Amino acid sequence: MGVIILDFPGSNDVTYKLLKKSLDATSLRHNAISNNISNMNTRNYKANRVKFEDELKKALGKDEIKLNATNKRHFGISSIDNIKPKTVKDKKTQMNSDGNNVDVDLEMTNLAANQIKYNALIEQTNKKLRTFGYIINGGR
Repeated sequence: MGVIILDFPGSNDVTYKLLKKSLDATSLRHNAISNNISNMNTRNYKANRVKFEDELKKALGKDEIKLNATNKRHFGISSIDNIKPKTVKDKKTQMNSDGNNVDVDLEMTNLAANQIKYNALIEQTNKKLRTFGYIINGGR
């Protein structure tokens, strides 16, 4: 479930950046969930969780987006560029007596929800790219 989206002149668009970051997060989440499922019988294995949405809410919840510039004549990069999905171990729960905390039903539910989110993000990204194409081609 890897996604490669190349940068192009319209790639400074905030919505496009958010779509790219969200696709990265869903791809990472898919890998984490798959890894959890494959280790459901591994002794003392702790499930991986991907944290992204909370960081995104924090960044977008601010009244303004900070800009960073390397030169006083440059427009900066928004703080959205600094948002990255993180994989963390779930150490709070313990399901089995062997120390493993993978709940296969929960993981399968998370996998299905993540796939739906991924499909929606791909659809939105395609729409955004078509809009850029329309603009680049002068409305033709």
